Amino acid sequence: MPADVRAEALDRLPVREAVPELLRALDDRGVAVLCAPPGTGKTTLVPLVLAGLVGGGLVGGGPVRRVLVAEPRRIAARAAARRMAWLLGERPGGRVGFTVRGERQAGPGTVVEVVTTGVLLQRLQRDQELAGVDVVVLDECHERHLDADTAAAFLLDVRAALRPDLRLIAASATTDAAGWARLLGGSEDGGNGGHIGTGGNGGTDGGEGPGEPAPVVSAPGVSHPVEVVWAPPERPIRPPHGMRVDPALLDHVSAVVRRALREREGDVLCFLPGVGEIARVAGKLGGLADAEVLQVHGRAPAAVQEAVLAGTDGGRRRVVLATSVAESSLTVPGVRIVVDCGLAREPRMDHARGLSALTTVRASRAAARQRAGRAGREAPGVAYRCWPEAEDARLPRFPSPEIAGADLTAFALQTACWGDPDASGLALLDPPPAGAMAAARETLTAIGAVDAAGRATERGTRMARLGLHPRLARALIDGAKEVGARRAAEVVALLSEEPPREYGDDLAAAWRTARHGGDPYAARWRQEARRLEHALTAAGTSGTDGGRGGAGPGRGDDAVAGLMAALAFPERVARRRGERAYLMAAGTGAELGDGSRLGGAPWLAVAVADRPVASASARVRLAAVTDEDTARSAAAALASEGEEVRWADGDVLARRVARLGSIELVSRPLADPDPELVRQALLGGLRREGTGLLRWSAQATAVRQRMGFLHRELGGAWPDVSDEALLDRADDWLGTELARARGRADLGRVDAGQALARLMPWATGEAARFEELAPERIEVPSGSRVRVDYGADRPVLAAKLQELFGWQEAPRIAGGRVPLLVHLLSPAGRPAAVTADLASFWKDGYRSVRAELRGRYPKHPWPEDPTTAEPTRRTNTRR
Repeated sequence: MPADVRAEALDRLPVREAVPELLRALDDRGVAVLCAPPGTGKTTLVPLVLAGLVGGGLVGGGPVRRVLVAEPRRIAARAAARRMAWLLGERPGGRVGFTVRGERQAGPGTVVEVVTTGVLLQRLQRDQELAGVDVVVLDECHERHLDADTAAAFLLDVRAALRPDLRLIAASATTDAAGWARLLGGSEDGGNGGHIGTGGNGGTDGGEGPGEPAPVVSAPGVSHPVEVVWAPPERPIRPPHGMRVDPALLDHVSAVVRRALREREGDVLCFLPGVGEIARVAGKLGGLADAEVLQVHGRAPAAVQEAVLAGTDGGRRRVVLATSVAESSLTVPGVRIVVDCGLAREPRMDHARGLSALTTVRASRAAARQRAGRAGREAPGVAYRCWPEAEDARLPRFPSPEIAGADLTAFALQTACWGDPDASGLALLDPPPAGAMAAARETLTAIGAVDAAGRATERGTRMARLGLHPRLARALIDGAKEVGARRAAEVVALLSEEPPREYGDDLAAAWRTARHGGDPYAARWRQEARRLEHALTAAGTSGTDGGRGGAGPGRGDDAVAGLMAALAFPERVARRRGERAYLMAAGTGAELGDGSRLGGAPWLAVAVADRPVASASARVRLAAVTDEDTARSAAAALASEGEEVRWADGDVLARRVARLGSIELVSRPLADPDPELVRQALLGGLRREGTGLLRWSAQATAVRQRMGFLHRELGGAWPDVSDEALLDRADDWLGTELARARGRADLGRVDAGQALARLMPWATGEAARFEELAPERIEVPSGSRVRVDYGADRPVLAAKLQELFGWQEAPRIAGGRVPLLVHLLSPAGRPAAVTADLASFWKDGYRSVRAELRGRYPKHPWPEDPTTAEPTRRTNTRR
């Protein structure tokens, strides 16, 4: 490319107008926040100026400085380095280079090096001073990736304690940079501890840092307008949950892409949440005659990524299907149209089940603006949004910071190696959730990466330097001793980047497929396996090819894969409990998919699983067959043996049990269990099944109802005798019986009424008035003693009408507070009337009752005036 073309490209970058102010800010404070919209050149021009590689008609040209640019993604790191090298008329590896996991194009003459944030963290752990580096640019920091947040915190620590001369820039594609400004400014006087709040969602509503905010330098954006077209589906779309996206939405997105090709000129950039959705939409667009369909995501072959970013030569139009990797950092030439499905993927950790996975969420408004801006990078464009305009205001403002929901095991190991195990002294925009950090610490302790105080062990330091999640680092180090470095590295490489779904769910079979495969994944896998084997050898922990135990080189792939998966995820070793159902050591059920070749294996080591919303079991995505000995060995930290006394299947179950987490391995009955454990089990049974486990005679039930009545009406010393209250006070009234009982049968022999008497208010003397306040029976005018029913809300006295002649008023109980409700019965004992006012009944209601019943019961007295008649229990003939 001619030099004048490159010079023209540099001149067109709008960020050049902000560079002088940026350099002044760095000279004055050493830190700055650069806000520059997409397409302004912040990722390409600024590092060249800072390094002194660009001068002349622009700015800079001073002494050469070494600049490190940190990008959140490998694809962005490669693209940025290639673009800067092109602007200098070079290829990557000269004055501009890049380093990503497993690939490095840089040399002694490299002064601008683009790295991923993960690589930057590795370097900081090896060399906290970053010797030889003058400036660090944290690009796309608004995306709030955990590695970027962690790197920023470490760099601020370095500036405060070791390298006050190290210059630091946080570069953001959005204008919402106040939080980062406070964060960077807080390191000015060494006050780098604590967290700078951002409202928990990438906002800027937190408190002030300890220092003056860092300068914020803004660059003008590209002035190409982008029209927004609202293109919601005609029919309702089911909201995403877990990894599932409604197929109807993908049909609709495909239709919108076709519509956009008809209505507008230029290439199309279509945003979708993940690789699976990209593949499905690509299939639906396979019949396009006038456009080429390309796929861009982190797993896409480098050649495809480069072809997309290189642009077209004026031939067929292109439809580029991309994940959020294309939101920022990358410019896709020729794009004038953006189709946005409105979804994104964020990491979530289910700490209770030990499952970490991506979940589909609604994209934030900030992400939607970023995506739409891709259409206006080179000329006016249009953005088709596949959701209703009315819903736009309800979208979250910003993406959730990864630290809020992700698995923090790797973060916790990083901070432990840094010397701050709980991250309390690090300058972070958002503090790590306490529960997630506790879970991470537990995992790191179990694998020997940290000690009891949370400090990194020598083993933990080795793990951190492998560039792997700590679980995989544990598997690599320990597995290499058993199966040799090469085989361990190959399996861990499979686990570090999940194989394509077409490889199947059998880890050993996927290993064989990758070993002989010629697809892009297999190529990346071989490269990563070589890197890991070399890293093991360099660390002196490569093991021997002789191996030990049942999974050595003399055994097959299944045994090796099972061991490695179990070492990485010991809480996911699982034992079969049904046709396709398993129980993992963590306590979560797991189910194999239809047609899985793993079905029938007694034990599995589950490597990848996710739990659908509202499902009790996880779905196994990738697992290996293993055996009980391997499971016991790999998950030894989860092994336990002890007495277990609990309420199960309706009775006390007392056993000595050996477990592997939640998996019961061996059990035998206990002849003489601990009485206190038995008592607790009996209480558990009562809470689960209720007080009906006790023997409640009619008399006991009646006493309980009378006590309940007095509690409702008088309160005070009269106790609550509801099931919940009785169980809360079980020791007060069942203490003796519980101490003697050994099982359900013993509870069934407990006289509940006798035990209940212990709750009577004996100490106050009120218990002596029990019969007076809530009498069991009431004498009626006929002389009969009639039982009072306390089972309803109001106590009831039910008596034959003839026995109450002459009674003008029903008795009152509870110290005269509560009148009895009288049920007047026919001679046959059936209700004839209900009243709380007998005088009114005799005056007004009796006449109609008399008229109705005296013909039916002629032998019974039916006087004209019941108030003066003689009460009787007999008929006329027996009076």
